[in-house]
Amino acid sequence: MIHFFSMICIVLILSLNANGQINTNQIHSKMARSLDLAGSLQLLNLAGEQPDNIQNIFTVAFHTLSVDPQISFADLTDNHEFVQLCKTNGIILTGGPMLGNITSDGVMIWVRTLYPAKVEVRVSVENSDKIYGPVNSTKESDLTAVVNVSDLKAGIQYPYQIFIDGQPVNLNVKTFFKTLPPNDQPVKANIVFGSCFHRWGLSNAKFAKQIESKKPLAFLINGDIAVQDRNNNIAMHRADYLLRDFQPAWKKLVATIPVYTTWDDHDYFDNDLFNIPEGYTQKDKEAVCKIFRTSWNNPPYGIRNDHGGVFFRTRIGPADVIMLDNRYFREKGNFLGDIQMKWLEEQLLDCKGPFIILSNPTMWSDDVSEGKDSWGEFDPENREKIFSIIEKHQIGGVLLISGDRHGARGFRIPRPSGFNFYEFGAASLGGRVGPPPIRADWHTQLYGISGEYAFGQFSFDTTLPDPEVTFRLIDESGTVFYEITLSRSQLTP
Repeated sequence: MIHFFSMICIVLILSLNANGQINTNQIHSKMARSLDLAGSLQLLNLAGEQPDNIQNIFTVAFHTLSVDPQISFADLTDNHEFVQLCKTNGIILTGGPMLGNITSDGVMIWVRTLYPAKVEVRVSVENSDKIYGPVNSTKESDLTAVVNVSDLKAGIQYPYQIFIDGQPVNLNVKTFFKTLPPNDQPVKANIVFGSCFHRWGLSNAKFAKQIESKKPLAFLINGDIAVQDRNNNIAMHRADYLLRDFQPAWKKLVATIPVYTTWDDHDYFDNDLFNIPEGYTQKDKEAVCKIFRTSWNNPPYGIRNDHGGVFFRTRIGPADVIMLDNRYFREKGNFLGDIQMKWLEEQLLDCKGPFIILSNPTMWSDDVSEGKDSWGEFDPENREKIFSIIEKHQIGGVLLISGDRHGARGFRIPRPSGFNFYEFGAASLGGRVGPPPIRADWHTQLYGISGEYAFGQFSFDTTLPDPEVTFRLIDESGTVFYEITLSRSQLTP
């Protein structure tokens, strides 16, 4: 293991410029990264002291990743101490399994392996095993593999097992998934959502258990999840994702509940940054996008000609789900960028479910923090365009969800036509304190909390002649802070 004095020497050597002079800015940056190990270990142990072997493995990995911003997970395989510690402790997966992109006949299963390997998934189907894969995890994929499980029956729970190079992996968590019901089948079903785990919320086992108890079809997380202000230091992005994947509560949660994610500022570069921040390059922006994509298990992104970003549309039971990206393309006066905005218009007109969940990482309304980082500050014209399209075409069942402003707040957004949009924010997955949760002059506010762990839940009932959705804001003990039921007709202009 690298001692502190040795780390200082490495920092000094790596900070020499072409003339042999020391760059003090680089020293401060590299020292901050090395010293951040203590904070990361504190987060690793937040829910209880992790075994020494896990702490040692993470420490060795963190020291290695701290040396160079471009070090990859594949480079960790060259670290004999890291590999031997993992093997000795039976760790062949350094991430996953994580479910995503669930359908009525299958699911995508994501893993990250200790070294390049062949990954298979074996699913128990009617007292026999069905094998999917192998899919190779490679250096180019950052040692990730996503296995496509398909051709199964709708609405059925299936156990599964991961095999690496033909050998079963002992995961110490239950592994199963439940396929979605057919799209045209009336259902009663839950989808949960929120934002702002911010690393420290990922370890909360009590909170994760409460989410699991709702048996949701999916968990939508719209930003500020696992990476914290790493800018273009891709190796530190990787360190934060490794921290995520070493958290027992997170591992248990995503092995059975499909997750869908987009990013916000802290996953992207740093607080309130967007597009190409000052001092960075297009190459940095693309690298940050690539590491996000390889570390999550989303449906296919955007449009066929890949222009970057992390926006997508999918169908989850009773709801079309559209998750937007307001970081990658954003410019002043153009929140989503022309490509994504055009795509969004097309998707809204094409949605066929009784409800639409339209996710934006920052707030749709402008009350909190005087509209800081919201549509109103950057692009009220295109927000108006989106709302007008929904009203003009009488697109029904639209539910707006948002994040960014720590805490949870909801608003009714009145329109000149007399119609109301409803915005449900649950930026409370990490229990962080944010701006004032409630103000007397916010006349259209529905609810507000701060400093509490809470998630949003949509409970859909499409068996009714006029389908309904009930929103609940729920804390880690199961307490419902706020509840409202809306019919599809109420949500239709």
